[in-house]
Amino acid sequence: MERLQKIIAASGLTSRRKAEDLIVQGRVKVDGEVITQLGYQARKGARIEVDGEPIIKENKVYYVMNKPKNTLCTLKDEHGRDTVLDYISSEERVFPVGRLDFDTTGVLILTNDGEFANDIIHPSNHLNKMYEVSIKGILTGEQLKNLEKGVQLEDGITLPARVNVINKNNEKGSMLIELTIQEGRNRQVKRMIEYFGFEVKRLHRKRLGYLEVKDLRPGEVRLLKPFEVKQLRQLAKEGR
Repeated sequence: MERLQKIIAASGLTSRRKAEDLIVQGRVKVDGEVITQLGYQARKGARIEVDGEPIIKENKVYYVMNKPKNTLCTLKDEHGRDTVLDYISSEERVFPVGRLDFDTTGVLILTNDGEFANDIIHPSNHLNKMYEVSIKGILTGEQLKNLEKGVQLEDGITLPARVNVINKNNEKGSMLIELTIQEGRNRQVKRMIEYFGFEVKRLHRKRLGYLEVKDLRPGEVRLLKPFEVKQLRQLAKEGR
């Protein structure tokens, strides 16, 4: 017997957290019966369906992409806009691990391993994410210190961050910084900068854990090697 959300995630359909949402929404059947209980344990060999389609166990695959600008981190878009899946050809049904905003570029992992995705994005696993942030405005030394200590957003104070000033242009009234955060809240980096009354002009995720995409052009994808997957899991559990 195994928890239903774990079985769905292991099939590669989606992450464990999203599998829980599917169950609560009544979109999952076990042997023909709709299950909405998160603690439900399914027997080995049970027929499990999501939205009327049986889940099929797939080989696990792991990709890293240099996400291009103006693409969505969704499986499809009803308005016909580009999604990250338009840049990948895989027989397996992969999905993005976490999200980057439409206009944000950089490191993005795609996989069909729901357990791995859960390890990477779970709030208790503080995997470091480094962003290159182009700001319209110049943060003072005191503001940079406050950015590092944590700022009060509407959903709570941010965890301590690391800031490295790359460039400051007093003439143009702009600056470029590297900002390393431990969390993955919605629009977090942009909201942290907006807290000080400034605007993010360009946002690029430079690193996730140790993983970079400097050798990939925008839209390019490569398979992660087994040791890279193992290292990412370990870094997530260690909060690095």
